[in-house]
Amino acid sequence: MASSPPSTLYIHGTIITVNATRDILLDGAIQVTGNTITAIAKTSSLLDSPTLPQNTHIIDLQSRIVLPGLINAHAHVIQSLIRGLAEDLDLYRWACDVIWPMEASMQLGDGYDAARLAMCEMIKSGTTCFLEPMLPSQAGFGDVVKAVDEVGIRGCLGTLVKAPNPNARAGAAFTDARDRNASDMSVDAAVARHKQYHGSLNGRLHVWLAAETPRGVDESIYSSVGKACLEHGIRLTVHIAEDARDRVAIKNCYHASPVQFCENNHITGAHSVLGHMIHLDLATDLDILHRTGTSVAHNPTANAKLADGIAAVPQMLARGINVALGTDGAPCSNTYDLFRDMHMAGVIHKGVTQDCNVLSAEQVLEMATINGAKALGLEHETGSLEPGKKADFVVVDPSGLHACPYDVAQLGKGGMHPVTAVVHSCTGQDVRMVVVDGVVVVRDGEVLSVDEEVVKRRAREATLRMRERCAIGSQPLKMGWRYV
Repeated sequence: MASSPPSTLYIHGTIITVNATRDILLDGAIQVTGNTITAIAKTSSLLDSPTLPQNTHIIDLQSRIVLPGLINAHAHVIQSLIRGLAEDLDLYRWACDVIWPMEASMQLGDGYDAARLAMCEMIKSGTTCFLEPMLPSQAGFGDVVKAVDEVGIRGCLGTLVKAPNPNARAGAAFTDARDRNASDMSVDAAVARHKQYHGSLNGRLHVWLAAETPRGVDESIYSSVGKACLEHGIRLTVHIAEDARDRVAIKNCYHASPVQFCENNHITGAHSVLGHMIHLDLATDLDILHRTGTSVAHNPTANAKLADGIAAVPQMLARGINVALGTDGAPCSNTYDLFRDMHMAGVIHKGVTQDCNVLSAEQVLEMATINGAKALGLEHETGSLEPGKKADFVVVDPSGLHACPYDVAQLGKGGMHPVTAVVHSCTGQDVRMVVVDGVVVVRDGEVLSVDEEVVKRRAREATLRMRERCAIGSQPLKMGWRYV
């Protein structure tokens, strides 16, 4: 006789559901059966429920804030090993001189160590699901899958498809060291990875296709990727118009605006996430995004640090375009803590528009949760806390000085709003518990699934090996600073 799935009741939480009516439950509880949320209500109601299974495990959340697991819609996980090694460089030099040579230098096991480091950081800081938007073959696809399995996170892996010929029209100064393995990154190879891995790990692993950034390669490769995704029902992501020079390249090489180029090559639609989207023809491109239901991944910290610019997110949201939030990679954001990007998104657009009403904390949290779920095609599984959805949630402790005078007793009486506390006062270090697919993977702020010290040691060793292979030295000190 089959045993019943385990039942856990999480009680006494301040639950930000992000459901359709945007309910916030004071002294709320979440009942989880197996990997699924089966009930959300007041603690007293669920504790006294006659349908509560016997031997239900009770966990007291001590009035802490509970929110849906954060969704990082643009996170380069293998770039964790390059953190701090490409400071103060513009995008093209950053990519061509440091990032891509380091990625191309990866050998067996390096991609595993890199991915495990990034995933541990993400899950410890409240991210339960992510999209890796450009995974080259050098990383070892199976190794990254192994990291997803071990850490216990929910992962969407965009396997990179490259053109057989390099970006000849992008100029001699623009070279991609990963091109030497282009034969391993064909459309057929990507589709084969989807067939092998998609839907594995109890449904936690999703395989996407990722076309390379359009900067001059033959247009046919994008059309091939787009058609393959439509034919096989595969989701798709592409970096578009991140740098001002990208828009010029698209116009000169393909005679279109950035999103026109995407539509011409079958890479728009509800199955597509376009990353960055800074330098657009707003009069043309926003119409196409809205009409096709294409999602955008906004990376405010990385875009500001690389001096790329700031995407027109308020205009996109006003047009009903789905905008999700991402950290990008460690070399351009320095962390995978999505709390930092929530705060950045919530303030940077107010400064640019000089409009204090732009991007409320509530809108920003939606970008990091339900909007991210919609972008990834997972809105029926995650992104909000509702019965029937997967048990993916985060417990945040706002009791520190940096969130004071937040007081749960004052909620609804004029006190600080819990969403404001989450978006603008808290960071990933305030995360106390993380549940993914019904499993507690972080407890008391510590990752349970892997040994953090081993992850850090192996990452340091892998970084040294990669730097030696591609002759990248330590970052020089600037402005007269020196080691003594």
